[in-house]
Amino acid sequence: MPRLCSTLPAVLFAVSTFTTVQAQTATISIPVWIETNNSAPAPKFEATVNGKPVPVTAQLGPTSDQVILAVFDLTDDLSLIEVAKQAVTAEISKLPPTAWVGLLRAQDGLHVLADPSPDRQPLIDAIHSLSNSGKPGLLETVQSALSLADALIRKSPVRVSVLYITDGSIYSYREDYTNPVINSSDPHDLSRRFPEALIKEKISKLAENLGSLQAPLFVVHINYRRDRVNEAYQNGLETLASTTGGKGQICRSIAETSAAISAMFARISSAWRLTLALPPRTNHDTQIQLSAPSPQGDLRLSWRTRFHLKGG
Repeated sequence: MPRLCSTLPAVLFAVSTFTTVQAQTATISIPVWIETNNSAPAPKFEATVNGKPVPVTAQLGPTSDQVILAVFDLTDDLSLIEVAKQAVTAEISKLPPTAWVGLLRAQDGLHVLADPSPDRQPLIDAIHSLSNSGKPGLLETVQSALSLADALIRKSPVRVSVLYITDGSIYSYREDYTNPVINSSDPHDLSRRFPEALIKEKISKLAENLGSLQAPLFVVHINYRRDRVNEAYQNGLETLASTTGGKGQICRSIAETSAAISAMFARISSAWRLTLALPPRTNHDTQIQLSAPSPQGDLRLSWRTRFHLKGG
């Protein structure tokens, strides 16, 4: 992948600094999927931004170069973790050489364990040797991981995705998101009625910050928990993923883990990347519409529909 090789020093610099890159350019890139079975040549996409037609200045299809940043955030059940590790290594082994995969760890800040590379064995070895101690780190690191991916998108004509494999309980984070009851003798205490308020507030702030970043986020949570606050957390992870055009899945049993991870890699691999020119004086809240006319009728598409641009 010669086009990527020249960008790796910049990628590693971004990994070390985790600089948040704001959407201040005249273009944006969005992930797109063709949901209908289609063996025809690459379609001609048509786009509007805030209702105004805009040119598609570049498009990369599912056979083009891509980078997958796999972030492990695993701290709990060893049997679940081992299944997840095996599933990830199996899917990585199936990827074509045009896919470069990097491995990161989310505990105590974002750490690079294996640089993005088409060489699978060092990556697989790093996954198998990965420790499972520490506190969950997804909420503290997801913006940095997506900022890194955003920086790479801006520098290189490649598709880039971030995939978190996580199992954390909201009660295990270093920061307390559980909204403890302030006055146990007051039945009208709002903290009693809305124990999930703090986590919803955290998710809302993160979703707004991620709204300007261009890489899609995918999350597989392998340890479903049924209490009210953890359900709010798990739903929030799905919200963060959908905000970026990606997808989240919560596994309710160990049997679902391998299938969920396989489905995420398939989704990542089948993504298109479209680059759209922005109209002058584009609003901060940007809505995108796409179509792909064909002789057989418009293709059924799914794509990231909204951005919250900063400095736009």
